[in-house]
Amino acid sequence: VWKFMMTNHTANLAICARIKVAWLQFMISSSDEGQVIVVYRADYGRRDITTCSDGRPDSQLQNVQCSSPNSTEYVANSCDGKKMCDIDIVGLFGTHDPNICKYLDTTYACFPAIHSVTCEGSVANLQCDEGQVIVVYWADFGRRDTTTCSDHRPKHEIQNVQCLNPTTKVADSCNGKSSCAIEASCSVFGDPCVGTYKYLEVAYDCQCKWL
Repeated sequence: VWKFMMTNHTANLAICARIKVAWLQFMISSSDEGQVIVVYRADYGRRDITTCSDGRPDSQLQNVQCSSPNSTEYVANSCDGKKMCDIDIVGLFGTHDPNICKYLDTTYACFPAIHSVTCEGSVANLQCDEGQVIVVYWADFGRRDTTTCSDHRPKHEIQNVQCLNPTTKVADSCNGKSSCAIEASCSVFGDPCVGTYKYLEVAYDCQCKWL
């Protein structure tokens, strides 16, 4: 297993997928405490003959029209709003094609943010100081790990960590306000994973209110 860490505020990240490796991970991280990752673009495949070409036969580099659909969605769902993100490339994109040496090319940025987590059935309260307003970067109602909001929950309710439901409802309700309350419930956000105990994650910032 190889892990790669990028700590730039704005970065391009290209990770080579090696055919002989059973599975490969990469890690991206926000550089400063209190910052979160926002993925702009991701592409898994091959777009040129030079990236990740060392030691590869020419036959594996010639197809430069190779791109996996939904790459940005997959990486963003795994990383947006997090301080650190660890991705299993094969787990997301499937097994390697032995005829093409692929790589994952990701562009992301790190923003200062307040990270709010509210367990299902409770109310999220986003709050800014006087003269500031809420700007929501990202929100998701689902489950991305087995530890968050897991106290006293049966094991079967916290095992589905692919329960992803990015939502704009928090931004629609809260942007531009100095405070905002929104219930973390299926009645508000829908139920992306029946039987899974969910939570609402929000990454937001407080910015000066322009008069």
